[in-house]
Amino acid sequence: MAGDEPVSIWLRPERQERSGPGRRPGFSREQITRTAVQIADTGGVDAATMRRIAYELGTGAMSLYRYVPRRDDLYDLMIDLAMSEIELPAGPSGDWRSDLTLLAGQIRAAGLRHPWLVALLTSRPNLGPHLLRVHEFGLSALDGLGLDIDDMTGLVGILGDYVHSAIRREISWLEEAGRSGLDPERWKRDYIGPYVRQVVESGAFPLFSRTMLDSRTAHLTPGERFGHGLDRVLDAIAALITSSRSSRSQEG
Repeated sequence: MAGDEPVSIWLRPERQERSGPGRRPGFSREQITRTAVQIADTGGVDAATMRRIAYELGTGAMSLYRYVPRRDDLYDLMIDLAMSEIELPAGPSGDWRSDLTLLAGQIRAAGLRHPWLVALLTSRPNLGPHLLRVHEFGLSALDGLGLDIDDMTGLVGILGDYVHSAIRREISWLEEAGRSGLDPERWKRDYIGPYVRQVVESGAFPLFSRTMLDSRTAHLTPGERFGHGLDRVLDAIAALITSSRSSRSQEG
């Protein structure tokens, strides 16, 4: 039935609780969402069940569905709450490269604070107000540079894909360190190191060997490696901007 179709949480008005003698205090979406985020940060997103949230809030699980009807709604709210932590100026500075560097760094910081965020963000469409704010800033940084809206959207998407991939990789390293009890440097030296040395000495993979022996990025910190890769992405964006301007100039 049409009336049973789900309605976006962003179209649902916030539930207003009536006050009065003998009435139990109500909750808010933000209170429920913040509790869910705190649980997910320590136990993973699957731990943030309505039953667990209700336990933390000291209420029954069924009462929370009046505020957040579906688990998908909870995910959307959690994503948007995490995105609200991204601090951006009201508008772009006019230096697109600086603006996109700021944007990428802020997203990385949020993703590392909330290890569940990127997996959830990339597994479902989401148009929450804070995510739209972040996306709008990225588009605004590229606006007026001679790119059409498809190129602008595509480039912001490429930047996001790089940032999300880097966060996933960094989180995976941290999780592996937690499981093995080895920090990344000890893992490389004591666990994988002997095998890598054997591969290099075999001569079977000369370019891989060059990566291990000559690469500067192999010895960077995670933050430095993120910045190095980000610079390459921004170089590609710069090349497209230059190409687009040249094409428009020739057409004119």
